[in-house]
Amino acid sequence: MRNYFILVVAFLYTFPGWSQELNCTVTVNSDQVSQTNQQIFQTLERSLNDFVNKTKWTNRVYRENEKVNCRMFITVTQFENNNFAANIQIQSSRPVYNTSYETPIFNYKDNDFNFNYIEFQPLVYNENVFESNLIAVMAYYAYIILGLDADTFSLEGGTELFKKAQQVVTQAQGTNFAGWNQSATSNRTRFVLVDNLLSNTFREYRIAMYNYHRKGLDILGDNNSTGKQVISGSMRLFETLIKRRPNAFLIQTFFDAKAEEIRNIFSDGPKVDIVSLKETLNRVAPFYASTWNEIKY
Repeated sequence: MRNYFILVVAFLYTFPGWSQELNCTVTVNSDQVSQTNQQIFQTLERSLNDFVNKTKWTNRVYRENEKVNCRMFITVTQFENNNFAANIQIQSSRPVYNTSYETPIFNYKDNDFNFNYIEFQPLVYNENVFESNLIAVMAYYAYIILGLDADTFSLEGGTELFKKAQQVVTQAQGTNFAGWNQSATSNRTRFVLVDNLLSNTFREYRIAMYNYHRKGLDILGDNNSTGKQVISGSMRLFETLIKRRPNAFLIQTFFDAKAEEIRNIFSDGPKVDIVSLKETLNRVAPFYASTWNEIKY
Protein backbone atom coordinates (compact mmCIF):
# COMPACT_ATOMS: atom_id res chain seq x y z
CA MET A 1 0.00 0.00 0.00
CA ARG A 2 2.81 2.42 0.90
CA ASN A 3 4.53 1.78 -2.45
CA TYR A 4 1.25 2.46 -4.25
CA PHE A 5 0.87 5.79 -2.39
CA ILE A 6 4.41 6.83 -3.33
CA LEU A 7 3.75 5.91 -6.96
CA VAL A 8 0.58 8.02 -7.08
CA VAL A 9 2.29 11.04 -5.55
CA ALA A 10 5.21 10.72 -7.95
CA PHE A 11 2.78 10.54 -10.86
CA LEU A 12 0.98 13.70 -9.80
CA TYR A 13 4.19 15.68 -9.53
CA THR A 14 5.70 14.45 -12.80
CA PHE A 15 2.63 14.36 -15.05
CA PRO A 16 3.09 17.28 -17.50
CA GLY A 17 -0.50 18.50 -17.11
CA TRP A 18 0.02 19.40 -13.45
CA SER A 19 1.85 22.68 -13.45
CA GLN A 20 1.78 26.15 -11.96
CA GLU A 21 0.56 28.94 -14.18
CA LEU A 22 3.45 31.38 -14.52
CA ASN A 23 6.83 31.18 -16.19
CA CYS A 24 8.17 34.34 -14.59
CA THR A 25 11.63 35.83 -14.21
CA VAL A 26 11.91 38.15 -11.22
CA THR A 27 14.95 40.45 -11.15
CA VAL A 28 15.92 42.56 -8.14
CA ASN A 29 18.19 45.51 -8.94
CA SER A 30 19.94 47.20 -6.02
CA ASP A 31 22.36 49.45 -7.94
CA GLN A 32 20.85 52.58 -6.40
CA VAL A 33 21.47 51.37 -2.86
CA SER A 34 24.74 51.96 -1.03
CA GLN A 35 24.94 48.54 0.55
CA THR A 36 28.18 46.61 0.79
CA ASN A 37 26.42 43.32 1.53
CA GLN A 38 24.37 42.40 -1.52
CA GLN A 39 23.39 39.00 -0.17
CA ILE A 40 19.95 40.05 1.03
CA PHE A 41 18.98 41.28 -2.46
CA GLN A 42 20.16 38.04 -4.04
CA THR A 43 18.22 36.02 -1.47
CA LEU A 44 15.13 38.16 -2.09
CA GLU A 45 15.41 37.58 -5.84
CA ARG A 46 15.64 33.80 -5.43
CA SER A 47 12.76 33.76 -2.95
CA LEU A 48 10.51 35.82 -5.22
CA ASN A 49 11.23 33.63 -8.23
CA ASP A 50 10.27 30.56 -6.20
CA PHE A 51 7.20 32.28 -4.78
CA VAL A 52 5.77 33.50 -8.08
CA ASN A 53 6.53 30.36 -10.09
CA LYS A 54 5.70 27.70 -7.49
CA THR A 55 2.51 29.15 -6.03
CA LYS A 56 -0.68 27.63 -7.48
CA TRP A 57 -2.73 30.71 -8.33
CA THR A 58 -5.81 29.05 -9.81
CA ASN A 59 -7.69 25.76 -9.81
CA ARG A 60 -7.06 25.30 -13.50
CA VAL A 61 -4.58 22.72 -14.77
CA TYR A 62 -1.90 24.34 -16.94
CA ARG A 63 0.32 22.27 -19.19
CA GLU A 64 3.95 23.31 -19.47
CA ASN A 65 3.41 24.99 -22.85
CA GLU A 66 0.42 26.93 -21.49
CA LYS A 67 2.35 28.77 -18.80
CA VAL A 68 2.18 32.54 -19.09
CA ASN A 69 5.54 34.14 -19.80
CA CYS A 70 6.26 37.25 -17.77
CA ARG A 71 8.97 39.33 -16.14
CA MET A 72 9.06 41.47 -13.02
CA PHE A 73 11.86 44.00 -12.56
CA ILE A 74 12.14 45.31 -9.01
CA THR A 75 14.39 48.35 -8.58
CA VAL A 76 15.26 49.04 -4.95
CA THR A 77 15.77 52.77 -4.38
CA GLN A 78 16.23 52.75 -0.60
CA PHE A 79 17.04 50.10 2.01
CA GLU A 80 17.36 50.40 5.76
CA ASN A 81 16.61 48.01 8.64
CA ASN A 82 14.81 45.50 6.40
CA ASN A 83 12.59 48.26 4.95
CA PHE A 84 12.64 48.53 1.17
CA ALA A 85 11.51 51.37 -1.07
CA ALA A 86 11.23 50.22 -4.67
CA ASN A 87 9.35 50.25 -7.94
CA ILE A 88 8.27 47.26 -10.00
CA GLN A 89 8.00 46.91 -13.78
CA ILE A 90 5.72 44.12 -14.98
CA GLN A 91 5.81 42.68 -18.49
CA SER A 92 3.86 39.73 -19.86
CA SER A 93 3.36 38.16 -23.27
CA ARG A 94 1.63 35.29 -24.98
CA PRO A 95 2.34 33.30 -28.16
CA VAL A 96 0.54 34.12 -31.40
CA TYR A 97 -1.17 31.14 -32.99
CA ASN A 98 0.78 29.29 -35.65
CA THR A 99 3.88 31.51 -35.29
CA SER A 100 7.01 31.73 -33.17
CA TYR A 101 6.11 35.31 -32.21
CA GLU A 102 5.32 36.39 -28.63
CA THR A 103 3.00 39.38 -28.42
CA PRO A 104 3.31 41.77 -25.46
CA ILE A 105 0.18 41.90 -23.30
CA PHE A 106 1.09 44.05 -20.30
CA ASN A 107 3.89 46.54 -19.74
CA TYR A 108 3.40 48.53 -16.59
CA LYS A 109 5.46 50.30 -13.95
CA ASP A 110 4.24 50.63 -10.37
CA ASN A 111 6.19 53.22 -8.38
CA ASP A 112 4.45 52.58 -5.04
CA PHE A 113 6.20 49.46 -3.85
CA ASN A 114 7.45 49.70 -0.28
CA PHE A 115 7.78 46.56 1.81
CA ASN A 116 9.46 44.88 4.74
CA TYR A 117 11.56 41.77 4.22
CA ILE A 118 13.84 39.81 6.54
CA GLU A 119 16.35 37.60 4.76
CA PHE A 120 15.22 33.98 4.42
CA GLN A 121 11.72 34.65 5.71
CA PRO A 122 9.24 32.29 4.04
CA LEU A 123 6.95 33.77 1.40
CA VAL A 124 3.59 32.01 1.45
CA TYR A 125 0.37 33.31 -0.07
CA ASN A 126 -2.86 32.99 1.89
CA GLU A 127 -5.73 34.41 -0.14
CA ASN A 128 -7.76 35.07 3.02
CA VAL A 129 -5.14 37.09 4.94
CA PHE A 130 -2.88 40.07 4.27
CA GLU A 131 0.53 38.64 5.17
CA SER A 132 2.82 41.42 3.93
CA ASN A 133 2.93 44.12 1.28
CA LEU A 134 5.61 42.18 -0.57
CA ILE A 135 3.39 39.11 -0.88
CA ALA A 136 0.28 41.17 -1.62
CA VAL A 137 1.83 43.13 -4.51
CA MET A 138 3.32 40.02 -6.10
CA ALA A 139 0.02 38.13 -5.76
CA TYR A 140 -1.95 41.06 -7.14
CA TYR A 141 0.17 41.26 -10.29
CA ALA A 142 0.15 37.48 -10.70
CA TYR A 143 -3.65 37.65 -10.92
CA ILE A 144 -3.59 40.70 -13.22
CA ILE A 145 -1.16 38.93 -15.58
CA LEU A 146 -3.26 35.76 -15.64
CA GLY A 147 -6.49 37.69 -16.08
CA LEU A 148 -5.22 39.74 -19.01
CA ASP A 149 -3.84 36.59 -20.64
CA ALA A 150 -7.24 34.90 -20.27
CA ASP A 151 -8.98 37.94 -21.78
CA THR A 152 -6.95 37.50 -24.97
CA PHE A 153 -8.22 33.94 -25.46
CA SER A 154 -11.90 34.31 -24.55
CA LEU A 155 -14.17 37.32 -24.20
CA GLU A 156 -13.89 38.57 -20.60
CA GLY A 157 -12.22 35.28 -19.72
CA GLY A 158 -10.17 36.91 -16.97
CA THR A 159 -13.07 38.10 -14.80
CA GLU A 160 -12.60 35.61 -11.96
CA LEU A 161 -8.87 36.32 -11.86
CA PHE A 162 -9.48 40.06 -11.70
CA LYS A 163 -11.85 39.43 -8.81
CA LYS A 164 -9.01 37.62 -7.04
CA ALA A 165 -6.80 40.68 -7.59
CA GLN A 166 -9.60 42.88 -6.27
CA GLN A 167 -9.77 40.71 -3.15
CA VAL A 168 -6.07 41.38 -2.56
CA VAL A 169 -6.78 45.12 -2.87
CA THR A 170 -9.62 44.93 -0.35
CA GLN A 171 -7.43 43.15 2.19
CA ALA A 172 -4.56 45.61 1.72
CA GLN A 173 -6.63 48.79 1.98
CA GLY A 174 -6.53 48.76 5.75
CA THR A 175 -2.73 49.01 5.77
CA ASN A 176 -0.56 52.09 5.50
CA PHE A 177 1.08 50.97 2.26
CA ALA A 178 0.60 53.17 -0.80
CA GLY A 179 -1.08 52.09 -4.02
CA TRP A 180 -4.10 50.21 -2.67
CA ASN A 181 -6.62 53.04 -2.46
CA GLN A 182 -8.20 55.64 -4.66
CA SER A 183 -6.01 58.70 -4.90
CA ALA A 184 -6.84 62.34 -5.45
CA THR A 185 -3.48 62.86 -7.13
CA SER A 186 -3.12 59.71 -9.27
CA ASN A 187 -5.38 57.54 -11.41
CA ARG A 188 -2.72 54.84 -11.68
CA THR A 189 -3.11 52.96 -8.40
CA ARG A 190 -3.59 49.22 -8.05
CA PHE A 191 -7.12 49.94 -6.89
CA VAL A 192 -7.92 51.90 -10.04
CA LEU A 193 -6.40 49.32 -12.40
CA VAL A 194 -8.46 46.36 -11.24
CA ASP A 195 -11.56 48.48 -10.60
CA ASN A 196 -11.45 49.65 -14.23
CA LEU A 197 -10.90 46.12 -15.52
CA LEU A 198 -14.05 44.92 -13.77
CA SER A 199 -16.19 47.96 -14.59
CA ASN A 200 -18.74 47.90 -17.42
CA THR A 201 -17.73 51.51 -18.06
CA PHE A 202 -14.50 50.22 -19.63
CA ARG A 203 -15.90 47.09 -21.29
CA GLU A 204 -14.65 48.17 -24.73
CA TYR A 205 -11.10 47.68 -23.48
CA ARG A 206 -11.72 44.01 -22.75
CA ILE A 207 -13.59 43.48 -26.01
CA ALA A 208 -10.67 45.08 -27.85
CA MET A 209 -8.20 42.81 -26.00
CA TYR A 210 -10.08 39.74 -27.20
CA ASN A 211 -10.71 40.93 -30.77
CA TYR A 212 -7.17 42.23 -31.24
CA HIS A 213 -5.52 38.98 -30.14
CA ARG A 214 -7.87 36.08 -30.83
CA LYS A 215 -9.64 37.41 -33.94
CA GLY A 216 -6.80 39.56 -35.23
CA LEU A 217 -3.25 38.50 -34.38
CA ASP A 218 -4.05 34.79 -34.22
CA ILE A 219 -5.27 34.73 -37.81
CA LEU A 220 -2.63 36.99 -39.36
CA GLY A 221 -0.57 33.99 -40.41
CA ASP A 222 -3.49 32.45 -42.35
CA ASN A 223 -5.29 35.58 -43.49
CA ASN A 224 -3.18 38.71 -43.13
CA SER A 225 -5.73 41.05 -44.66
CA THR A 226 -8.63 39.97 -42.43
CA GLY A 227 -6.42 39.99 -39.36
CA LYS A 228 -5.38 43.56 -40.04
CA GLN A 229 -8.97 44.66 -40.56
CA VAL A 230 -9.96 43.18 -37.18
CA ILE A 231 -7.02 44.83 -35.41
CA SER A 232 -7.90 48.16 -37.04
CA GLY A 233 -11.50 47.73 -35.92
CA SER A 234 -10.29 47.10 -32.37
CA MET A 235 -8.76 50.58 -32.35
CA ARG A 236 -12.16 52.07 -33.15
CA LEU A 237 -13.57 50.47 -30.00
CA PHE A 238 -11.28 52.76 -28.03
CA GLU A 239 -12.89 55.77 -29.70
CA THR A 240 -16.19 54.79 -28.12
CA LEU A 241 -14.46 54.46 -24.76
CA ILE A 242 -12.67 57.82 -24.81
CA LYS A 243 -15.89 59.64 -25.63
CA ARG A 244 -17.20 58.36 -22.31
CA ARG A 245 -13.91 58.39 -20.38
CA PRO A 246 -11.27 60.72 -21.91
CA ASN A 247 -7.70 59.82 -20.93
CA ALA A 248 -8.80 56.42 -19.65
CA PHE A 249 -6.03 54.72 -17.69
CA LEU A 250 -6.60 51.37 -19.42
CA ILE A 251 -6.05 52.86 -22.88
CA GLN A 252 -2.64 54.07 -21.74
CA THR A 253 -1.72 50.59 -20.46
CA PHE A 254 -2.84 49.02 -23.75
CA PHE A 255 -0.69 51.23 -25.94
CA ASP A 256 2.28 51.10 -23.58
CA ALA A 257 2.40 47.41 -24.47
CA LYS A 258 1.22 47.59 -28.08
CA ALA A 259 2.41 50.78 -29.79
CA GLU A 260 5.50 49.35 -31.50
CA GLU A 261 3.67 46.17 -32.47
CA ILE A 262 0.84 48.13 -34.11
CA ARG A 263 3.36 50.23 -36.04
CA ASN A 264 5.06 47.07 -37.31
CA ILE A 265 1.82 45.29 -38.24
CA PHE A 266 0.60 48.13 -40.45
CA SER A 267 3.96 48.94 -42.04
CA ASP A 268 4.05 45.72 -44.04
CA GLY A 269 1.85 43.20 -45.84
CA PRO A 270 -1.61 43.66 -47.38
CA LYS A 271 -2.72 47.27 -47.54
CA VAL A 272 -5.53 48.63 -45.36
CA ASP A 273 -6.90 52.15 -44.94
CA ILE A 274 -3.83 53.58 -43.22
CA VAL A 275 -5.07 57.18 -43.32
CA SER A 276 -8.23 56.34 -41.37
CA LEU A 277 -6.30 54.09 -38.98
CA LYS A 278 -3.73 56.76 -38.17
CA GLU A 279 -6.49 59.30 -37.54
CA THR A 280 -8.08 56.87 -35.09
CA LEU A 281 -4.78 56.12 -33.37
CA ASN A 282 -4.00 59.81 -32.96
CA ARG A 283 -7.39 60.37 -31.36
CA VAL A 284 -7.21 57.46 -28.91
CA ALA A 285 -3.46 57.49 -28.18
CA PRO A 286 -2.02 60.94 -29.03
CA PHE A 287 0.84 60.28 -26.59
CA TYR A 288 2.26 57.90 -29.23
CA ALA A 289 1.86 60.31 -32.16
CA SER A 290 5.51 59.97 -33.16
CA THR A 291 5.09 56.18 -33.40
CA TRP A 292 1.98 56.50 -35.56
CA ASN A 293 3.85 58.87 -37.87
CA GLU A 294 6.28 56.03 -38.55
CA ILE A 295 3.53 53.90 -40.12
CA LYS A 296 4.36 54.16 -43.79
CA TYR A 297 2.79 52.21 -46.60
